[in-house]
Parts: sequence; C-alpha cells; structure tokens
Amino acid sequence: MRSRFTAPSARLALAAVAAMAVTATATATAAATADSRSTAVRACVTKDLTYKVSLKTQAGGYFLVTAKAKTGVTCYLEGVFPSASFGSSADTEVSPAEHAVSDRVTLSGSTAAYAGISPKTTNNDHGREFDFLHLAVAGDETNAVTLALPETATVDRPTATNWHADPADAVPFSG
Repeated sequence: MRSRFTAPSARLALAAVAAMAVTATATATAAATADSRSTAVRACVTKDLTYKVSLKTQAGGYFLVTAKAKTGVTCYLEGVFPSASFGSSADTEVSPAEHAVSDRVTLSGSTAAYAGISPKTTNNDHGREFDFLHLAVAGDETNAVTLALPETATVDRPTATNWHADPADAVPFSG
C-alpha cells in the first residue's frame, strides 16, 4: 500500500518539476524574443518621420528635405530617392538624380536624413508653378504627406537625390 501513496507524490513532484521547466523555457524564449525586437531596427514608413523643407541656392536652386524620426522611433531609410511629386500628374513626379543606391541611414533622436529635390532640370522657360510637395518614403506612397514649400517652385522634369546622412551629399547636381 505504501507504494500507492508514494506513487502519486512522485508523480506530483515530477509534474511540478516539468511545469517549472516549461515555465523557465517560455520565460527565456519570451526574453530572447523581446531582446531581439529591441535591437532590430525596422524600415521607416512615412508616418514615423517629421519633415522640414528648406530652399538652397547651390546647384541652381533646390529644396532640401530633412527627415527625422519621431520621439521614441528608431528606423532606417534605404539609400534610395523619396517618392515625391509636386502635383497629381505624372510629369510632376520626381525621378532619381543618382544612379546607384547609397548607404542606409538609421534615424533616432536628433539624427537626420537628407534628400535634395530639384524642381526644374530643364534649361527653358517651361514649367508649372506649385506651392506644395507630396512626399512619402518609397514603398509607402499611400501615406504621403503634403509639405508647404518655402517659396513657389516652377516645376519641369524634377529630380531627387537618395536619402543621405550628410546634407552635402544631397545636392542634386544636374548631368
């Protein structure tokens, strides 16, 4: 009879040890997952960032777009040009000013990324005037933001540089 009383106790002890092992494994897995999430930097989307547009006179004049991550956000921008247009027609969409992908820019805190947008790359009197720029992170065009320009721009075959960590690299020199 004694074995009958001992067996349930032993089974309970084994069940308790197994439960502790499962709990420890689950806790370790959850901690590892949380750690991997906290160290992994994700790609930025348009709403992750704040934007500022300033007018520059270098290279015949262009708009410098400065993007910074919102408070509490850490993300990266690929070194490709932003999706931007001055109006809703295809001829006001920017095309790339650079032929290669540049370095990825990680944004957090006060770190910024810069893209230069030249509204007019032609040497003529043609073009249409705009007061606003529609801008999105490439791949997130459905969430574009509309930014007021510091002055009215005459637009004809606009181009944009890739995102860069240094504003000096975001000057859209023409051919």
